[in-house]
Amino acid sequence: MSGRFAGVGVVRLLDLRDEPLSVDEVLAAVSDQSAGGTCVFVGTVREVDGGRGVTGLGYTAHPTVRDVLRDVADEVVAAFPVKALAAVHRVGDLTVGDVAVVVAVAAPHRGEAFDACRRLIDELKRRVPIWKHQLFTDGDEEWVGSP
Repeated sequence: MSGRFAGVGVVRLLDLRDEPLSVDEVLAAVSDQSAGGTCVFVGTVREVDGGRGVTGLGYTAHPTVRDVLRDVADEVVAAFPVKALAAVHRVGDLTVGDVAVVVAVAAPHRGEAFDACRRLIDELKRRVPIWKHQLFTDGDEEWVGSP
């Protein structure tokens, strides 16, 4: 998808992609010699949700997704002593086992890296307008996170 943000400042990579994600790319984006700790979160499509079998899912994003993702990233950088931050989310159809989101944060110490990474993924999932259309083995389906 177009609109990728990559830079050499603290926020190094923010993107939405309709192709498989690379954990190595995100980890490389936050590499920083002044950081003593780097935390990476990888979210994958699981085969069971709420006790029901999942066959796959699709992610759809609102046109404002990049602006909101940037706001979340900037807030995490303002709240923690982050040296580098990256976040990439998939859109489109995914199958069980596919990587749906990768976020990473580098900070001076491990505790700060863990805290900032948790805030980043929690706020991304809570606020960034990406909606999940989940398909179940029993033929049922549901939208998660849609207004």
